[in-house]
Amino acid sequence: MGTSRQAKTALTASGPTTTQFSTPTFGELYTPKLFTVLREGYGWSQLRSDTVAGLTVAIVALPLSMAIAIASGVSPERGLFTAIVGGFLISALGGSRFQIGGPAGAFIVLVAATAHRHGLEGLLLATMMSGVFMLTAGYMRLGTYVKFIPYPVTIGFTAGIAVIIFASQLRELFGLRLSGEEPGELLAKLTALTAAAPTLSLPALGVAILTIGTILTLKRLRPGWPGMLLAIAAASLVTAVFALPVDTIGTRFGGIPRSLPLPTMPAIRSDLLLAVLPDAIAFALLGSIESLLSAVVADGMTGRRHRSNCELVAQGVANIASALFGGICATGTIARTATNVRAGAYGPVSGMLHALFLLGFMLLAAPLASYIPLSALAGLLTVVAWNMIETQSVAALLRSSRGDALVLIVTFLLVVFRDLTEGIVVGFALGAVLFIDRMSKTIAVEAHTPSPVDDIADEANGGRQPYHAEVASDPDTVVYRISGAFFFAAASTVGAILDRIADQRRNFILDCSAVPFLDSTAASVIEGTAHKAGRAKVRFFITGASAQARRMLFAHNVRPPRVRYKSTIEGALRQIEQEDGSVGVSHKWHTL
Repeated sequence: MGTSRQAKTALTASGPTTTQFSTPTFGELYTPKLFTVLREGYGWSQLRSDTVAGLTVAIVALPLSMAIAIASGVSPERGLFTAIVGGFLISALGGSRFQIGGPAGAFIVLVAATAHRHGLEGLLLATMMSGVFMLTAGYMRLGTYVKFIPYPVTIGFTAGIAVIIFASQLRELFGLRLSGEEPGELLAKLTALTAAAPTLSLPALGVAILTIGTILTLKRLRPGWPGMLLAIAAASLVTAVFALPVDTIGTRFGGIPRSLPLPTMPAIRSDLLLAVLPDAIAFALLGSIESLLSAVVADGMTGRRHRSNCELVAQGVANIASALFGGICATGTIARTATNVRAGAYGPVSGMLHALFLLGFMLLAAPLASYIPLSALAGLLTVVAWNMIETQSVAALLRSSRGDALVLIVTFLLVVFRDLTEGIVVGFALGAVLFIDRMSKTIAVEAHTPSPVDDIADEANGGRQPYHAEVASDPDTVVYRISGAFFFAAASTVGAILDRIADQRRNFILDCSAVPFLDSTAASVIEGTAHKAGRAKVRFFITGASAQARRMLFAHNVRPPRVRYKSTIEGALRQIEQEDGSVGVSHKWHTL
């Protein structure tokens, strides 16, 4: 059957409707959703919707971008550069209609650690390298596999990040003064902050409480209002009117610039390349996970489908450009993307306009940013950290099974106390082992038992008509069916059963019609069974094997004349009848 862009549906007289899907072309995989939206027809009503949504998201992103940058150990304008440059390119080139890009809270720990170890030059180089990695991953179609990260891993990872973000804001929340640098490790950080407790600043704490209270109150009473921006504005106004002795963006950083810098290539040296390579890989891994998770959330809210590999390509380009303009890591952001959807966005133009609105805010309102208290931004990030912990999902996973709870807890603890990448890798490995264990328990090996019924279709045999009972009691013929995924984890169990019966009858029928997948280990087991049957002069039939299963079996020399392939058990029995003069057989199945 030829391929086409449309799904091809064929009705057959002997079976149900089957649908075949063609392989997507290169253009279908990597065409940005912006082009798709424009081809569909884009008018004033769509532009109006995108403008309102873009403005709404920009109002949310303005204080958040600066807060994330400061928490990451860099100056606030670098968060704005990231949101403007990276955010524009992620929307313009991405594979999601609604993705909003910019600096993300999940990167705070990694960015801060990289900046501390390698300085701003190393951070920008690592950001650019991560963009190259994501670009390469997209063109290698690896975006398809990022979605295989288990749900408990993403929930545990996100919760761990939230704890780290909150811990990183305790100093500004309470206005504490440390004698030296703030430690990076959680326990050492808490010890240092506890020792600095006598330096607590009541004005700073009051501003933080005012910010948190305003955000939560507006979220409850006026959810449509830009609570974060209004809270920051209120805190800044109170600080300025009452001349509170708290640190602000102006006193700490001297304000923010009123324009974008010219693009500049980061310093590229062989020693620095090697030094930041682990950080770049971590940025690329985390950015891929975060952006595709955000795209999946948007899909769930809208019923659309994103193009994962196109999204990775856009993320790669955005991070390269962000580094050129002095920005930090850019990725798809779940909260801002959800805000974009709820604000009525039609397509990627809303994300592009969000970046342009941010640029306008920076050009026009840069002097006002100098009055923003750092404790207010810490209060904002405290709310963000709390929202990142999906308490209902955590509770559900802890109740669902011991395996899922273990993956969640281990991932969370490793992220908080060890390393982000280590948490993801170990959590994924645990999740994979858990999946393998569960799948290995789903396989069953069934043998037929003689049945006098010869007129009723056998449900377990897919509704096919049964065969006569005479050969069911024939001691020379045995029929076994394997049900479930037959792979390495179940190979030893199935192999032990097959070995016991492979040479006990003259005719051995192995039905694989209920096997959706068969790997090389399983094929090796069947090859051993075929070898044993061949030595005992047993006729070995394999029925119902899929095309994938046949290819794997043929690769392991399980091919005629060692075995005979038939599409159904009835076909194998008819062959036996023709050769031996027997009649059909009826059967019922039971699991061994």
